[in-house]
Amino acid sequence: MQPGKGVLFWANQLNLSKQIKTMELSLSTPALFFSAISLLLLAYTNRFLSLAQLVRNLHAEYKKEPSFTVLGQIKNLRTRLHLIRSMQVAGLSSLLICVLCMFLLYTGAILLAEIIFGIAMILLIISLALSIWEIQISVNALDIHLSDIEGLEKKENR
Repeated sequence: MQPGKGVLFWANQLNLSKQIKTMELSLSTPALFFSAISLLLLAYTNRFLSLAQLVRNLHAEYKKEPSFTVLGQIKNLRTRLHLIRSMQVAGLSSLLICVLCMFLLYTGAILLAEIIFGIAMILLIISLALSIWEIQISVNALDIHLSDIEGLEKKENR
């Protein structure tokens, strides 16, 4: 094979404009999002409820004995609560847009339905990315608590 011919051969084989097929969107495609988004929203709601209870407990603790540590924890929880709210809004928006997509498919507006479905997927991606961010904040907060306990343990062992 001559130099450069192999590259030309593979370039022709990988010509994406000929190979790409259009997506066929049916009513069942956005409907698949319902179960996934419903489970995500349930998980987000559970997170929100546990954090809300923790905030109430920390608030009561702070009222009894004001502490900068408790104040820092409440600040961290406020950030997490705002993230969870944003996760829920993005997830619910994705679900709502999936319903709109299904309606557009039903009415025959296929191109618009495909665009709307793409937006729904982007909103779901945003919701999941926010969830990762919230988990990171949660793990960092737990690491601080664990290092505090480990520090106390080291002092006792000396």
